[in-house]
Amino acid sequence: MAERVIVFDVWGDYAHFRKNYSTSSPLTYSFPPRTALSGMLGAIAGLDKADYFRHFSRDQASIGCRILKPVKKVRIGENLIDTKSASGMHLIKNRSQIRFELVKDPRYRIYFSHSDKRLYERIKELLTGHQSVYTPSLGLSKLICNFEYKGEFLLNRLGDEFQDIESVIPGKDLLEAPDFEAEKEYFSEIMPGEMGENREVTEYKEILFERNGESIRGRAKELWEVKKEGDSADGVDVERISFL
Repeated sequence: MAERVIVFDVWGDYAHFRKNYSTSSPLTYSFPPRTALSGMLGAIAGLDKADYFRHFSRDQASIGCRILKPVKKVRIGENLIDTKSASGMHLIKNRSQIRFELVKDPRYRIYFSHSDKRLYERIKELLTGHQSVYTPSLGLSKLICNFEYKGEFLLNRLGDEFQDIESVIPGKDLLEAPDFEAEKEYFSEIMPGEMGENREVTEYKEILFERNGESIRGRAKELWEVKKEGDSADGVDVERISFL
């Protein structure tokens, strides 16, 4: 029997998924790493921030991401204040201006499945009603995002022949170099793959993506077809994805 996957879109004005090696001028990944998506799903479900990572380990949860709008990055200066130097907010005098790199007008499609059916159904119910326990954001709490439930889909395993893959792809899942097309823009980033209960990164992965959200033609050992059962869903065709 085919598995099932929840599909929903998220978007906002800006996003910032901090690269941990950038300090004085924080840089951002082009799309949310698996760790950031786990946080977003945990916020929607109302899971405790201290231990939600244990609910989204790779042996329990399958999470994928597709870029829906071209990745555009901007830099904006922000005034950071020293909250330890004064007893009241109105007494703070020290400020440091830091230039943050942000993704402008981001929009992503998220694919989610889970072995815990109660958690899966809870997130599905909340997304269907356009509800969340905590406010979801795109990396930083002030970068609030909107979301739209697209539906529940069948999830079928595909073979290892060449396919047009719509999602971002972990490099280690590719069986050979992709079929690079001249008019497309290909990039890769090394991103956190999984985080332990103590919030330490336990795995990093190289992820391949096309900057404008176009498909990548390649062969992958872990490739899935996302397809609506019966009538097609509004705005979603058959998609081929790889999980992060």
